[in-house]
Parts: sequence; structure tokens; C-alpha cells
Amino acid sequence: MGRLIAVVLFIAVLVPGVLLARAWALAAGRRAVASAAVEFTTPTPEAVTTLQRQALHGRRVRRVGLLLGLLAIAASVVVFAEASVFLWLPALVVGLLVGVVLAEATRPRPRWRLSEPARRPRRSEQISLWLLWTMRAVVAAEAVAAVVAWQQGDLRDAVGLTALAVPLAAWLIAEVALLRALVRPLPADGADVPVDEALRTWTAHLVTAAASVLALLPLGTLLLVGGIDLGDRVTEGVDLVPVALVAGGFAGLAAGLAVTGFLLTWLRPLQTSERALTG
Repeated sequence: MGRLIAVVLFIAVLVPGVLLARAWALAAGRRAVASAAVEFTTPTPEAVTTLQRQALHGRRVRRVGLLLGLLAIAASVVVFAEASVFLWLPALVVGLLVGVVLAEATRPRPRWRLSEPARRPRRSEQISLWLLWTMRAVVAAEAVAAVVAWQQGDLRDAVGLTALAVPLAAWLIAEVALLRALVRPLPADGADVPVDEALRTWTAHLVTAAASVLALLPLGTLLLVGGIDLGDRVTEGVDLVPVALVAGGFAGLAAGLAVTGFLLTWLRPLQTSERALTG
């Protein structure tokens, strides 16, 4: 009976990760609609210039993120010596994802004429609120897990500080990017509106996905390690806590990898063409 309960609990804990992956798969439809709306319009010169500037800016800042990842690898070698060999890939991934968030938070403002009086979009027009609040909940959960593991002595000071600071910093930068995309007035020219809406949609999904991955992967690792450590102790009866932690760890890691796959599809810069008009 105890094994049956453990299996059911394991499957139940995996469900949120499956639902999150499903929600990001549905977000691909929003990307397709935004891209099609751009293709069905004749862009203004200001819109073409804006797309080129923002694509160039994104590539440059993401290269800075790559450089940050390489610097993080060098720092891990200094701090952890031989043990740093296991940290090279995570450090590089963290640098690249931080570069993605920074690129969206520092995007140059479009140069087209803004609406008067100023009109602003709603958040639900840019991204699913479920994805947005899931990102915030995952960051909060990762921060709690890192603090608990740090206080219990399961993490070294350098590891605990990194596990706490990196997701929180990425979340704060993501919130800045989301706020900029929300408060910026809509363009006055009707031909620029779909381009502007698509850019906001790209930004919202990129920063949400990057911040989610930077929280999901360490959260899954902390839960998995914590569950394995608890599973080594001897207890009376059925102890479901290690099972729940291990299942939560697998769910977090699987969801993080799934969101990473969807994130890669949003990295392609938004482009404009008249194929929909000429085809």
C-alpha cells in the first residue's frame, strides 16, 4: 500500500511540470499570430529601422552574457578548484540566460511617433498571466529552498549565495523588462501597431522563459538532492517526504529543460516581409 501511495504521489507532483510545458506550447500560437500580423502589413521605414536596431542590440547584449558565463567559469575554478569541472556548463547557461534578460530590459525605444493621448496595452495581450505568475511562484519557491538548504548547512556559502542571488537578480531584471513593455505608449501610425505588439510579445515571453529556467533548474536540483539525502535516513512507517522531494526535483528539471526548448524558438529576431501580401 505504501508503494502505491508513493507512486501516486510521484505522478501527482509531476503534473505541474506537464501543465507548464503545455502552456508554453500554447504560447507558440501567440507567436505565430504576432508574426503573421506583421507579415500582413506594409512596414513603415521607422518600423524597419526599429527591427534592425533591436535585432542588433539583442545579439550584442547576448554576447555580453556569453562573456559573463566565461567569467563565471573562471571564477568557479578559483573558488571550487577541481570541483568546478561540474559547474562549467551551468555557469555558461546562466551567463547566456542573463544576457537574454538584459537584452530585453535594455532594448532601445522605438523611434516612431507615439499615440496622443498615450494608449497602452494590457498585460494579457502580451503574455498569458498564468505563465507570468508561474514564473514568479517558481522564483519564490527556489529562493525559499535555497535559504532552507543554506541554513541547514547543505550548501556552502558561495553555492548558497549564488543559488539565491542569480534567480532573484534575473527575476528583477525580467520585471523591469515587463514593466517597460507595459508602460510604453502605443505607436500612432496604424502600420506600426502590429510591429510594436509583436516586439512586446517577444520581450514578455523571452524574459519570462529565461527567468523561469534560471529558477526551475536550481529548484529541481535542490529538491532532488534534498530528497535523496532524506531517503538515506531510517524511519518508521512510510515516509512520503523524500518521494515528494525527488518527484518535485524531477519535475523541476524536466520543466526547466522544456521551457528552455520553447525559449530557443523565441530567440529568432522578429522579421518583416511582404510574403503574406505577395503570396
